[in-house]
Amino acid sequence: MRDYVFRLPDLGEGTVEAEVVEWLVQPGDAVREGDAIANLMTDKANVEVPAPVDGVVLRTAGQPGDLIPVGAELAVFATEVPLAATHEVPSPTNQAPVPIRGRQATPARRSRVLTSPAIRRRAAEAGVNLAEVAGSGPQGRILHSDFDSHLAGRQAPSSSSAQQPVPMAAEIGLPAEPAETEEIKVIGVRRAIAKRMVQSKREIPHFTYVEEVDVTELDALRRHWGEASTSGRPLSLLPFVCAAVIQAAAEFPQCNATFDAESGVIRRHRGVHLGVATQTAQGLKVPVVRNAHQLAFRELTAAIAEAAQGARDGRLPPQRLAGSSVTVSSLGKLGGVVSTPIINHPEVAVIGVNKAMQRPVVVDGQVVVRLLMNLSSSFDHRFIDGQDAAAMIQAVKASLEHPATLFA
Repeated sequence: MRDYVFRLPDLGEGTVEAEVVEWLVQPGDAVREGDAIANLMTDKANVEVPAPVDGVVLRTAGQPGDLIPVGAELAVFATEVPLAATHEVPSPTNQAPVPIRGRQATPARRSRVLTSPAIRRRAAEAGVNLAEVAGSGPQGRILHSDFDSHLAGRQAPSSSSAQQPVPMAAEIGLPAEPAETEEIKVIGVRRAIAKRMVQSKREIPHFTYVEEVDVTELDALRRHWGEASTSGRPLSLLPFVCAAVIQAAAEFPQCNATFDAESGVIRRHRGVHLGVATQTAQGLKVPVVRNAHQLAFRELTAAIAEAAQGARDGRLPPQRLAGSSVTVSSLGKLGGVVSTPIINHPEVAVIGVNKAMQRPVVVDGQVVVRLLMNLSSSFDHRFIDGQDAAAMIQAVKASLEHPATLFA
């Protein structure tokens, strides 16, 4: 009989600690090697940690929200227990019983569903038992499409029950319910976002520059290409903006850079590693399209879509969520007129895309309706002067207003 102490391994990218997001096992649970035991959050991504051995969980370290250093005890398992000191635990999958020391454990969790932390969160919010969802991924893993199909198939309330009036509290003589509050612990991706935002605002003196761009011609090209596309997906303005930023980065390398505060060195990148700020169920993530300057436009469009979807699904490895040299951030149709985007530390520039709207403008002395869109961009004023920031955005504006130059 021996105890196996499982210490938090190095999860890559120089990680020194990880946050406990969710324990998938409890003390007394029997597990097999490879079973998921916990969801952890590093500065880069969510990580599902597997059991290193067959055994029984004796104890786990930390509660959701606690930080565990690399090399510290994460969990302890009982392994190689003599039969005389054990009870047998029947397995729901008719596998051999798992021996444990001197007490009855809960059944092995071999039947626990496989899915991502994002889907577990969606299930909790929707009140869905994931055991009832059919998974189409490897080993029955539940994908977002599986979860969406399950939600669509859930029965809606019958019309008769939906039409029953619910009496107001005042109508039946009861006092009104007091206002309630909900306490939500800031953990996981949300805490990582909060930490990075505070670091960025505290350390970087932001300079925001807003420019109006006439995207009438660009939108006509976008609609034409979208109609001619065989992918079935509508084409947005975002890939064009990204292409213009990539083109401008070659002319303004000081904006395609990162700052290493420890060594006091600015690193100007020869290639453009494009960060694409993406809203997900867990919060804002910035997946990276590496060497975006080497991609043709259609390749760039596909790479942006793949990176964004991977971030939403929670399936990108940590290295795909780090190492960007400049970031583009867009709120799409909710983009508003003006925004003040926060720089993705340790970068020095972020280009924010606002909503495109029809507005009256004067062209050659005549009032006409054009499709206009603002670019609200922020720069690290320690290293980028206002003139250089404005010049870069003017270059982006020129490319978007004359889209043929994007493909010259």
